[in-house]
Amino acid sequence: MTVASDWSRITVGAELPEVVDPIDYQRVAMNPGATWDYFPGHYDPEYARRHGHPTIFVNTMHIAGFVDRVATDWAGPCARVVRRRISLLGSIYAGDTMVGRGRVLGKRSDCLVDLEITVFNQRGELCCPAEVTLQLPGQAAAAR
Repeated sequence: MTVASDWSRITVGAELPEVVDPIDYQRVAMNPGATWDYFPGHYDPEYARRHGHPTIFVNTMHIAGFVDRVATDWAGPCARVVRRRISLLGSIYAGDTMVGRGRVLGKRSDCLVDLEITVFNQRGELCCPAEVTLQLPGQAAAAR
């Protein structure tokens, strides 16, 4: 049972469990193929280096998916992301580790929970602050 499956246990300010995800070259290169994002910085290390990056880096959809994972790992498989706002401040490179942290910002009577999610690399550099709103299933009666 996830914390989010019990409406009464959700408290504003509560910390979400940290999610850690090692990113290897294969995953960085496979994601553009899966999402049809063929920008060379996502699969061509020489192109990335010529443009000031140490190597290839994950695309925006990869980071957005990771943000959603941090939220839904906490909330459970039936939670639905209804809003996501992200800002890209830094890149996650092949060989890096994505570290996701979050906390509950608000709890609404219409079964919505607002979360703040932050994505760091293994060096502790903030790469992506985000806000996510989740709709939790079956909470209407508990919310009243």
